[in-house]
Amino acid sequence: MANYGTIPSSASPPSLDFISRAKERGRAALSTRRPWSEMISARVLSLPPSLGDVYLRIRTNVTYFSMNYGIVFLFVVFLSLLLHPGSLLVFFLLIGAWIFLFFLRDQPLVIGGRAFDESFILICLSVVTIVLLLISNSTVDIVGSVATGSVVVLAHAVLRRTDDLAVDEEAAVAGGWYAAVGESSRTSPAS
Repeated sequence: MANYGTIPSSASPPSLDFISRAKERGRAALSTRRPWSEMISARVLSLPPSLGDVYLRIRTNVTYFSMNYGIVFLFVVFLSLLLHPGSLLVFFLLIGAWIFLFFLRDQPLVIGGRAFDESFILICLSVVTIVLLLISNSTVDIVGSVATGSVVVLAHAVLRRTDDLAVDEEAAVAGGWYAAVGESSRTSPAS
């Protein structure tokens, strides 16, 4: 009878924990998005003066606008696949599988009492992706839409001047971007 007055601790079902974790990670990722007006402004578009500046612009813009570029990329892929509903379905299934089985997991995947490591899941998802693309005849549509999205993002990254962006050098290094040959570590972004 010592349980009177105590608050029962009930753990929420695992599926609800997973959904709430996914929502929290989604909100955290979307919070890194930059204002669209800052990205799309026509007054900051120009051709780069040299090939070295092309590289620096791409590196700086991808670091600064990474979430915006991800949204634009997925939107272009979605629009490209609207005319091909079968390919769109395959694309959504593949994205869902990758998100839930690889990106949102923070614990090892356990099936039938056996735990699978990250490399095994990565290999399996890659093989399933390739097989599904080949079987469904969606390969050309999806590869074409991904290429279109990549061109759109790359074109913006090349044309968007970076002289008005405040990019933290540590964030660029943490993002895994490498310095150009002969480039010293400096905090001022290229124009």
